[in-house]
Amino acid sequence: MAEQLTKTPEKTSLPVGMLKACRPKQWPKNVLVFVAPAAAGVITEPYRLKLTVIGFIAFCMVSSATYLLNDILDVESDRQHPTKCNRPIAAGVVPIPLGIAMAVVLFVGGLGVAWLDNPQITMVVAFYAVLTTSYSLFLKTIPILDLVILSAGFILRLLGGAFAAEVDVSDWFLIISLFGSLFIASAKRFAEKRELGDRAAELRPTLGAYSLEYLGFLRAVSVSALVISYCLWAVEHASLNDASPWAQISIIPFLIAVLQYALLVDQGKGSAPEDVILHDRLMQVMGAIWVVLLAIGIYR
Repeated sequence: MAEQLTKTPEKTSLPVGMLKACRPKQWPKNVLVFVAPAAAGVITEPYRLKLTVIGFIAFCMVSSATYLLNDILDVESDRQHPTKCNRPIAAGVVPIPLGIAMAVVLFVGGLGVAWLDNPQITMVVAFYAVLTTSYSLFLKTIPILDLVILSAGFILRLLGGAFAAEVDVSDWFLIISLFGSLFIASAKRFAEKRELGDRAAELRPTLGAYSLEYLGFLRAVSVSALVISYCLWAVEHASLNDASPWAQISIIPFLIAVLQYALLVDQGKGSAPEDVILHDRLMQVMGAIWVVLLAIGIYR
């Protein structure tokens, strides 16, 4: 089994390897910082947009620093993984000392960029860095906590956007963010466990503690709460905004996108959420329709 799963690491040049080690494919996750300002209807204001962009850049830099640290700490296990063996540090393209230096520069630089925004976003970015670093060091081996921290990473990005643009965060925003993040985290672990099969516990210890049934239970609970919370928000939003139907209509593409994602995860395709979203045409179309409907409802 090990021989079948482990692939020969791909070789590439050092500059390209340094860029890949920063995981730019993960940066789209940081687009979440734009959600709170957009939902508050202030994203079109040049000053608020500038602050949000600064927050986005800060999160990209600090998240890359934490990815580098994680890859350094997991270098040996990554070399045994069917796909992670191609990561530049695991493949030996980027030396570990260089990876450490890159992580330090990106971390310090990211906090510096955040400070250009305001102290609040700096605190959120710093807390994100501490939390993800603690996760890489030891928390990822503790069942439940690894799911909570994985979810917290998404929530901190959302809150970071609110602090960056200096907008209030509603109760509905927090509830939807919480269950949406938990759904993605549990779906990711479910897909990883199916993908790795008998080697799941060896390559990620917490996967040995989770059964597919338990992860399925978490997915069912979180997606149910997510959909119900969004529907309740849409209905309340319509009642408070001159009976505007756009938020209510947005329930349809939102639900279709969530159900499509759940289907893809059930097929074992959700171990990398960003890849699923970036390559599934139905989710892209529904996401675009959803954004347009919300934009009309908020900015009309």
